[in-house]
Amino acid sequence: MRVFMQTRPSGSDPPRYYQIVLEQDLLGGWLLFREWGQPGSRASSKRDLFLERDAALSAFEHTRDTQLKRGFQVMFSQGFDGPHAG
Repeated sequence: MRVFMQTRPSGSDPPRYYQIVLEQDLLGGWLLFREWGQPGSRASSKRDLFLERDAALSAFEHTRDTQLKRGFQVMFSQGFDGPHAG
């Protein structure tokens, strides 16, 4: 599952982006990967491992919803449950 979000450019500031990826690892765990920054600059990232799909999916949805409240807009999404914005 993947969601790519971006803010609208404001003035001379380029848009910011936030990407969230949730995937199952080879041992049956779930990896939540988050990356954010501005295009053309160094990105920041964070990875969290979950043992259960429900906990990982909840964290994915919470992260997505938090970023939507901060003004990010979904530009692209793909995944098994089709994450819904809003």
